[in-house]
Amino acid sequence: MAELRRAYGAAHWHLLLLAGCFAVTGWIALRLAGEASALRMLLWFLGAVIAHDLVLFPVYASLDRALRRALGRGGAPSPLNHVRVPALGAGLLFLVYLPGILGLGDGTYLAATSQAPRALLGRWLAVSGALLAASALLYAARRVAHRAR
Repeated sequence: MAELRRAYGAAHWHLLLLAGCFAVTGWIALRLAGEASALRMLLWFLGAVIAHDLVLFPVYASLDRALRRALGRGGAPSPLNHVRVPALGAGLLFLVYLPGILGLGDGTYLAATSQAPRALLGRWLAVSGALLAASALLYAARRVAHRAR
């Protein structure tokens, strides 16, 4: 086992878990191979990988680096995670509900649910604002507690 760990670089359970993930992925790929929309799904997946790795990751990594540099290090509680967490929540909600927020796919939504599509932009902005406000309140409470000590 020690030689396997040295050669592989991680524990044996990691290798088994990774092999299981590849097996499940292969099974799903075989199931989708006969689907008429398999090529479209593959193109969407590749587009998402390219959009994330070449566009989104450098953008949010640069923003995080700039935020860390601007906030610096101090004795008081850092607001860094109080900005990161609500921004992540708002970003994930935006990605999940992107068509509804931008008003795209209304015909598809109507056909699938028999209900009129609702504008989600205002709701997304309200939830994002609530996440930021809750995080700001928590940060303020942490600052007050730090000053009291």
